Amino acid sequence: MSFVAGAGMSNCDLLYLGMPRIPREGEEIYSKDLSIQMGGGVPATLLTLSRLGISVKLSTFLGEDAFSKVVKMELLQNGVDFTNLYFGKGVPVTVTSTMITIEDRTFVSYRNEVPITDRICERIYQQCRGAKLVEMHSGFLEVYKKLKNESVTMLLDTGWEDDLSIEKYADYIELADYYTPSRKEAQKITGTSTPEDAIKILGKYFKTPIVKLDKQGCMVMENGKISIVPSIPDFKVVDSTGAGDAFLAGLMYGLFYDYDIRTSILFGNITGGACVAGIGCVSNYVKESELLSIAKRYREIITRSL
Repeated sequence: MSFVAGAGMSNCDLLYLGMPRIPREGEEIYSKDLSIQMGGGVPATLLTLSRLGISVKLSTFLGEDAFSKVVKMELLQNGVDFTNLYFGKGVPVTVTSTMITIEDRTFVSYRNEVPITDRICERIYQQCRGAKLVEMHSGFLEVYKKLKNESVTMLLDTGWEDDLSIEKYADYIELADYYTPSRKEAQKITGTSTPEDAIKILGKYFKTPIVKLDKQGCMVMENGKISIVPSIPDFKVVDSTGAGDAFLAGLMYGLFYDYDIRTSILFGNITGGACVAGIGCVSNYVKESELLSIAKRYREIITRSL
């Protein structure tokens, strides 16, 4: 059976909801609500794919701490086939406190760095062998080199970094078939000031470069022609946490079933839109039947071009 695989650190989010503002030093402010749930990254993307009926295999790092238990529960409840690569003490899960105000979000995170050994990489490789699609994660380059030789389709999603650059991720970009940066990330990694300029530079590295445009949808370039697959109006934005991971899941759903790139992006806009209609990375989502039904209603928007 075909499946999608990936390896990455797990995250647990403590979401403080309804904050009037971010507290200054020495101040204490109470939020209106609190949600503790699994955070974003590769595990969240694969969990969303599992909810869409696709078989997934996840390699991650989980301990016996309370935060790891939150993640384990989410994975088990959603049918994710996962392998735990951590057998030490401590907290291998990234713990993030997210304070959500009317205007934006603020984060404080903690992660206990886990050494990546050759043994761990070999276990990840064995877990990913035979996958149709693999989501890439920094730190497992040797695994992806082996998978490239086996014609596995690989997707890269770097996220924002102050030193984000083509040079920093050159080895990963060389192996990746798709890259899914936001507008801000695309402009940063290419050193440009517009998404149009950014996507043209990314076109030197990818056959169909993609730039996510937040509320405007997603830009794609095919054969030198730039077009936009707009976002859809079905979902009201409540919290944008996890939108990128959910978008990637929808995109991978389309690629897994051999849809064209614009339809795959439309799927991503739908899964991303469903995510931001709830609080956190994994609380709100669409089932496969809902995804296909919504996509059918909006197929005409994929023909809109710049």
